[in-house]
Amino acid sequence: MLTRKQHELICFIADRLAETGVSPSFEEMKEALDLKSKSGVHRLISALEEREFIRRLPNRARALEVLRMPERGDAKPAAAARSAAPTVAVSNPSPSTPLPSPANDVIEIPLHGRIAAGTPIEALEGSSMLPVPAALLGSGEHYALEVAGDSMVEAGILDGDYALIRRTETARDGEIVVALIDDAEATLKYFRKEGAMIRLDPANRDYNAQRYRPDQVRVQGRLAGLLRKY
Repeated sequence: MLTRKQHELICFIADRLAETGVSPSFEEMKEALDLKSKSGVHRLISALEEREFIRRLPNRARALEVLRMPERGDAKPAAAARSAAPTVAVSNPSPSTPLPSPANDVIEIPLHGRIAAGTPIEALEGSSMLPVPAALLGSGEHYALEVAGDSMVEAGILDGDYALIRRTETARDGEIVVALIDDAEATLKYFRKEGAMIRLDPANRDYNAQRYRPDQVRVQGRLAGLLRKY
C-alpha cells in the first residue's frame, strides 16, 4: 500500500509524462509535493522503484518510466492532510489507461575536452558527461567535444559549440570528421582524399587546407550534431 506522498508523486510523474513526454525534475517534484528537500524526493522515488511502480532509465538524465499505476484505493485516506498542505492537482488514471511513455529523452554522453576547429590542438580526454537530447543522435556510440577556434564557421560550427560525434573509423569525401593526426593532435575538418594524400579542409576562407599522408591520419568519428549555449 502506498503512502499519500508516494501516491501523489507517481500521479504527478504520470501526468507530466502524459502532458510533455518528459519526466519532471527533482526540484519540480519537491515543489509539487511541498517537500523541504530533494532528499525526500529521492526516498519516495526509491520506494516506488522497490515496489516496481516506476523505474529509472539508465544513462539518461531526468528519465523515469511509470510501470504501473496504483489502485484507486491504494493511497491512504488523507483529505484533511491534503487541505492542510497545498500540493499540485493530479489525476488518478485508471489502471486500464495506457501508461505514457517518456519522449524527448535526454542521454548523457562522454565529454572529451576541447577540439580545435583551427590549428590542431592536443585532444584532451575528460571524465565529465554532457546531457544531450536523444533526438539529436542516431544509432551508434557517441561522445562530445567542445569546439575551439573559428575555422569551421562557414559550416555553422562556432567557437564554444559542442560537437556531437558518432564513433567511427571510416569517412566519405565531404564529411566533417574528428581526425587524429600523428596519434597526438585532433582537429575537426572536412575529410577529402586527394590522390595519395588526405586533405582536411576548413570552412573558413582565411584558413588553408591541411594535407597529410594516410598513415598520419586516423578518423575517430563523424559529426552527428551540434549543441550551442546562449
